[in-house]
Amino acid sequence: MTTVEQAEHIIQNQVRDYGTELVPFDRSTGRVLAEDILADRDMPPFNRVTMDGIAINYSTYANGIRTFYIAATQAAGDKPVAVSDLNHCIEIMTGAVLPNWADTVIRYEDVLISGNEAEVLVDTVNQGQNIHFKGRDKQQGDVVVAKGRLINPSIISIIASIGKTQVLVKKLPRVAIISSGDELVDVHQTPAPYQIRKSNNHTIKAVLQQHGLNAGMLHIADNAEQTRDAISKCLANYDAILLSGGISMGKFDYIPQALEQVGVRKIFHRVQQRPGKPFWFGADAKGVLIFAFPGNPVATFMCLHRYFLPWLRAVMDLYERPVYAMLAEDFYFEPDLQYFLQVKTTVAPDARLIATPLAGNGSGDFANLADTDAFLELPAGRDEFEAGEVFRLWRF
Repeated sequence: MTTVEQAEHIIQNQVRDYGTELVPFDRSTGRVLAEDILADRDMPPFNRVTMDGIAINYSTYANGIRTFYIAATQAAGDKPVAVSDLNHCIEIMTGAVLPNWADTVIRYEDVLISGNEAEVLVDTVNQGQNIHFKGRDKQQGDVVVAKGRLINPSIISIIASIGKTQVLVKKLPRVAIISSGDELVDVHQTPAPYQIRKSNNHTIKAVLQQHGLNAGMLHIADNAEQTRDAISKCLANYDAILLSGGISMGKFDYIPQALEQVGVRKIFHRVQQRPGKPFWFGADAKGVLIFAFPGNPVATFMCLHRYFLPWLRAVMDLYERPVYAMLAEDFYFEPDLQYFLQVKTTVAPDARLIATPLAGNGSGDFANLADTDAFLELPAGRDEFEAGEVFRLWRF
């Protein structure tokens, strides 16, 4: 039987580059940059005022002037205001362009305005204060955001500020989700006593949407020919196929046979873990990957987070440091399997991440997922796990 570590290594060895594509910048959140973002002009592009107040030429203050005639008022977005006398000042607002004749801004809190005059009330004024100088952050042509970064709202702000309407990103793999089984009916239908509504496929789709993937979705009945034809069509149109159910040892589990018939090579089947022991993984000659998860909801959910999402992040060149948590209480698990324990995490006052077990009622108890937020990976080869021990955590 394949170990968890072996399965992880095998899957990570199947990482490939799916190319790049241009997308509108305002629809690029969650994508990975495939180009450097360069400043189209200095940042900031002018000497920018950072406080509401008055703008002066510091030399007049240094010469003892403390009361200035207010020649004008300049708002953000206005053209710079000229003055004829350096003993004058202007009222100026945050974000405005500092006029060339001025080099210092004194905030309103430090002046007394009476009529057309502004009196400086503080004893210390520093030349250049309250100004964000042109090019201080970046200069024209500098790399503002390096390729390989995950685009988040702060990066969207930068892309917009340089006037870039389209951005080159790493192309996501095309993914299909296939559910199977005659016992499954659509969500809007009322199931018979021997049926259940489809949920695994919607769960997978929702998780993938959180990672920017809009996957295709189809369902196949327990029919050998239909199973083979559906998988064959998906192999021609997708880069990865996620299956839920139909891979165990049941009489109507046609998927392993169908995969073999359409030229998919089995790389491993059955992993030393619970839940998700029947997990099947393979690839065809073109490199289309098959992640065939067990049909039990918790098993599908766990395998998705433990195997597929790390593969997807590797495809995107996004590598995260492992997260670990401390077991909150003693736990016992007898089978010699890697156990993915459902836990609720909290942060202790000393910043330790604490994982409290909520074991549930097996891999079919998907309702328990609503009360947990992670799997704690307990290693095979032992059956007692003590409070205070630290194990790897897989958040969902």
